[in-house]
Amino acid sequence: MEAEFFVLLGFLVFVFVLYHFGVHKTVLNGLDARGKAIADELAQAAKLRHEAQALLASFERKRAEAEAQATAIVAEARVQAEQLAKDAAARMEEFVARRTKQAEAKIAFAEAQATADVRAAAADHAARAAEILLRGETAGTGGAALVAKEIGALKARLN
Repeated sequence: MEAEFFVLLGFLVFVFVLYHFGVHKTVLNGLDARGKAIADELAQAAKLRHEAQALLASFERKRAEAEAQATAIVAEARVQAEQLAKDAAARMEEFVARRTKQAEAKIAFAEAQATADVRAAAADHAARAAEILLRGETAGTGGAALVAKEIGALKARLN
């Protein structure tokens, strides 16, 4: 008998002992448990992946909604800014028109006042000139009364 025969015989005895004590069942049960654990982990990973995709889609929707709201807010702000600019321009035009009207009224009043002052000054000078002329031409009490009366009437007519 050779050594190979004893090795074969030892190996067969070893396999028989393992089979007799049910080691093969333990190994198979261990492999099955490991396979089941891996399958459970894969199922859990698939579930987590699905939840992550749903969460990502939710965040994408929220981001799109936020962008739409931001765009709407910017558009509304632009509309309000344009309206404010139009209102400010209209108020400025009204202010300028009002100030122009006030200035024109002041100018018209100043012109009227100046005209009245010129008329009064002209009347005074005309009256003095007429008085001087008439004094030289009229002498006596009758002429003086007539001159005084006409000077008063002339002032009233010129004003």
